[in-house]
Amino acid sequence: MKYLAKWILAGAAACMASATALAQMQPWEKELYDAAKKEKPVTVYTAHYNTEEAAALCAAFEKKYPDLKCNFVRTTAQVAYQRLQQDIQANAAVASVFSSTDVSHYPDLKKKGLLLPYTPKNTANMVDSLKGYNDKDGQYWVTAAALMLLTYNNSVVSEKDAPKNWPDLLDPKWKGKVSIGHPAFSGYVGTWVVLMQKLYGWDYFTKLEKNQPQIGRSVNDTVTMLNSKERLVAAGPEATTLLSRDKGNPLSVVYPTDGALLMVSPSAIPKNAPSPNAGKLYMEFLLSKEAAEVQVKSHSLAVVKGIAPAPGAKPLEQIKVVRPTEDEITKGIPEVKEKFRDTFGI
Repeated sequence: MKYLAKWILAGAAACMASATALAQMQPWEKELYDAAKKEKPVTVYTAHYNTEEAAALCAAFEKKYPDLKCNFVRTTAQVAYQRLQQDIQANAAVASVFSSTDVSHYPDLKKKGLLLPYTPKNTANMVDSLKGYNDKDGQYWVTAAALMLLTYNNSVVSEKDAPKNWPDLLDPKWKGKVSIGHPAFSGYVGTWVVLMQKLYGWDYFTKLEKNQPQIGRSVNDTVTMLNSKERLVAAGPEATTLLSRDKGNPLSVVYPTDGALLMVSPSAIPKNAPSPNAGKLYMEFLLSKEAAEVQVKSHSLAVVKGIAPAPGAKPLEQIKVVRPTEDEITKGIPEVKEKFRDTFGI
């Protein structure tokens, strides 16, 4: 009887939570929610976050929308894109939301007619400075923002000696001590390579190669390299580095004097989404206060207004940021992938 009573109480609590959620929904939101309940669980292909944050976002989505299930596949940007293309070619749709850090993926998908146009109601909540990165035709929207900057292990490198700008990584004193990712796998790294080429020419990488950097796949691999002291300085992600620092690791970030790379990462709904209404609802969720609160806990930038950054991170308006144009990224990433392989032999 005791266990039965607990089961009844748990069921009652769940019903109350569901009723509260329903009462707080906007009419358009309830319409999407009711339609989504008739579909399969929403599956998200994402390169925006680490696995923990992707899981936390799915959990927050399920909490906000009782009776809906959220699955995610977290990979690097290029792997996510390859997987989506394979699904399309095999006519075996899996993802109802595609979230890449490589903005060059979206114009290509759009040109081929593979995206479902949808304008989220919650775009009204977006930070104004990010709205200009949305697709003018409403097929993809900025749902994540973060920074790529200079990082270092502060148990070995002092604040005084740490690099202060991007060319500082070329100093011979960092030979065998630098960690970077690979543009053929990471959208962050691909965009960073395009930016460095724009600012300093390809000679930047010719000189960097002489410092024998450790090259991982994901930009997040740089954090692992710093923690293990296999490398001491890196071109790395603000969010993952600060999250690792929160766990007690001796890591620090430097906002480069020549500008931190602003990464804006869109999401879109594939035209063949198996759960299109759930996909639309998840897009709305990514532009909600609940999602932003999860994001800033992991040191990502909030894409909606009124959310303070996590302790230890600077507000976006206090940081000098730089970013190539969408056209420069779209044309540049395929080019720099090949040049990078030629220069580094990997």
